[in-house]
Amino acid sequence: MRTSATGPSVRKLTLLESAYEYIQRRGLSDLSLRPLATEVGSSPRVLLFLFGSKHDLIREVLARARTDERRILNQLRRHDRPEPAGIERAAMELWTWLSEPVRRPLLALWAEAYARSVTASPGPTEGFAKDAVEEWLAALAAAQPADVRASVAGATQRTLILAVLRGALLDLLATDDLDRTTSAVHHHLAVFR
Repeated sequence: MRTSATGPSVRKLTLLESAYEYIQRRGLSDLSLRPLATEVGSSPRVLLFLFGSKHDLIREVLARARTDERRILNQLRRHDRPEPAGIERAAMELWTWLSEPVRRPLLALWAEAYARSVTASPGPTEGFAKDAVEEWLAALAAAQPADVRASVAGATQRTLILAVLRGALLDLLATDDLDRTTSAVHHHLAVFR
């Protein structure tokens, strides 16, 4: 990563944002530097100078995507709440955020990076899926009372909720059927009332 003593250059940050938008629209599968550079108003040479390699650029784009994802996770972990949000409420907040139509490009990118992370050899998506699971489980844990959070039953509960949210998200991305997937999430979460 090419940075100054004070951090990334304005040009690099601008190109990162543009690349992030482009990759959300186009995905990672056939990513080529030449069309990306043309789209973001640069050249492959400049992108390589600023980011080091295509893999490093993809890593930085995925890190940028994670900052959007972390906003909702951090909201669930806020320390100014008088008590944990409750796992059902936290999961519904997550689902509401995940299911908003404006998030589809980000979540399609997330799903692609997640799948590549578990199926590909080391590369720019390495560790993406594992990190995502750990972050989402931690956000759900923060919504549980301390005694439940520390128990095997609490870990099982978080894992099951995460599996349902992830499955419903993939279904929503595939079908765009918000009513059915939301109904399924509500039905599952009613168990925790």
